[in-house]
Amino acid sequence: MCGIVGYIGKQVAIPILVNGLKKLEYRGYDSAGVAVLDPEKIVVSKSVGKLVALEEELGDNHSLSAIGIGHTRWATHGRPSYVNAHPHGDCNQDFAVVHNGIIENYLELKDELIEKGHNFVSETDTEVLAHLLEDYYEGDLETAVRKVLATIRGSYAMVVLSRKDPNKLVAARKDSPMVVGLGDGEFFVASDITAILSYTRKVYILDDGEMVVITEDEVKVSDFQGNPCMKEVYDVKWDAVAAEKGGYEHFMLKEINEQPRALKDTMLGRLEEERVVLQEVGLTLEELAQINKVYIVACGTAWHAGLVGKTLIERWARLPVEVDIASEFRYRSPLVDKHTLVVVVSQSGETADTLAALREAKSRGARVVAVTNVVGSTVSREAHDVIFTWAGPEIAVASTKAYTTQLEGMVLLGLYLAQVKGTLSSEKIGKIITALKKIPAQAQEILDQEGLIKELAKSFVQVEDAFFIGRSLDWAVAMEGSLKLKEISYIHAEAYAAGELKHGTLALITENTPVIALATQRDVYDKTISNVKEVKARDARVIGLTYKGNTSLAKSVDHVIYIPETMDELAPILTVIPLQLLSYYVSVARGCDVDKPRNLAKSVTVE
Repeated sequence: MCGIVGYIGKQVAIPILVNGLKKLEYRGYDSAGVAVLDPEKIVVSKSVGKLVALEEELGDNHSLSAIGIGHTRWATHGRPSYVNAHPHGDCNQDFAVVHNGIIENYLELKDELIEKGHNFVSETDTEVLAHLLEDYYEGDLETAVRKVLATIRGSYAMVVLSRKDPNKLVAARKDSPMVVGLGDGEFFVASDITAILSYTRKVYILDDGEMVVITEDEVKVSDFQGNPCMKEVYDVKWDAVAAEKGGYEHFMLKEINEQPRALKDTMLGRLEEERVVLQEVGLTLEELAQINKVYIVACGTAWHAGLVGKTLIERWARLPVEVDIASEFRYRSPLVDKHTLVVVVSQSGETADTLAALREAKSRGARVVAVTNVVGSTVSREAHDVIFTWAGPEIAVASTKAYTTQLEGMVLLGLYLAQVKGTLSSEKIGKIITALKKIPAQAQEILDQEGLIKELAKSFVQVEDAFFIGRSLDWAVAMEGSLKLKEISYIHAEAYAAGELKHGTLALITENTPVIALATQRDVYDKTISNVKEVKARDARVIGLTYKGNTSLAKSVDHVIYIPETMDELAPILTVIPLQLLSYYVSVARGCDVDKPRNLAKSVTVE
């Protein structure tokens, strides 16, 4: 996620801005920049890469300006580059804007502004904000910002600096965090408390739909319509390390809790009432008619997302799908040609085996679609089409929000292929979209059960073996749940298709062996219950997972975790969240290093 910092006061702004950006480095970024207001002009400095490059760029800038804004960018629209780095300005450089989030309707706004004569220099959605301000400004910055807020759709935290109104900063938020720091004769604005903790511990935490106007003398908070908002001063008690984690004990727990936001961001601008909009994917009906097979290629957690994608694409688009582990793909002479669609999945976009598989597929004439989280990554550059999962950076080694947004990417791709091929009616697509839009709020409902899952985790402290079972899509999620438990708690965990228990696995089930049984797929629910009874007959301790309102599962298991009811095809996005929480709290209870498990790295960039 991008980082924002702003300052207005009596000190020189640039050192404060740079220091604030350094405090946000842990969030991940690909470029950085600052803008300060010198007499009668805005001076912008940017760089690609680490902040040290920005500091070198600023080496000759001796501005004494006491007002400015800064930004570290995690690319979403447009690859990492100097022109795409923030801050962004308008045609006359009267306004400078930094922005976190996604402007959903930026393309249509950009077309309208170009028609009016505006000249754009970047690929970003953010630049639209600066040109809108230029278009709307009629002598009052606050009014212009309000008009912009009424025009745009999406999620955002933004800060505006203007030479036309030189003694104020204006900021606003919707769905992206923003705080205002209260100092002695100076004020700060930031996307994260960490950025300003060196200067003040007294802050206003802005709520969605709030805007703030900051001068040297006061801070005025209002809603987007201009009605004043009363704010309580929040006194920050955290130390700097805790602040980086948003008050959470570990990055993994923070990232688990970021999933509702990440899921919402990933679908922004991509869903209409009965239609999926994937402008990044250019497959036509004629091109799809030539496709007779789909491969999904990935490693680890991303491979598990691919297993879900297989079912969705086969079920919705009626195309045969094979899921392959990237490290094996090119060594078995895969049957890939110009009639093959290859989907590669990688959080970082730099996974060595996945990249090698992509190149192998392209060399054989296949069309390649990438699902990745990092704009400008090698995978995103080399694939023909890219679906970005706007999860933001993951710091913890164990993937959580990257996985659930990959699942969402698979849903979007499956629906898109079905839409182009005409294998699902618009009415059916509309029903799925309606259910999909509910998923972020439903994910939050599951997170609210954290206490129950934490309590269940205590019984795993002395466990050495655990098993996950499920059928159909539940089996794919069981594999991800098993991986999470083993990689951060070091408990030996295995996942099995529940119907395979009789083929050897039951020999491993003894008294009090923990078995996590997933039961959300309605068409195989009765068969899953039969398998649950088989392990209970061997005295296993069973934790079941099913939809709210299902009272029958509780009769066959020791404990039940409930998820909100949804369509079976979308259930994996929700089902995995309790398993992430369970793994996290088991790891904590066993005293393991949650964020940095032994022998593992975040991105595997070598074979």
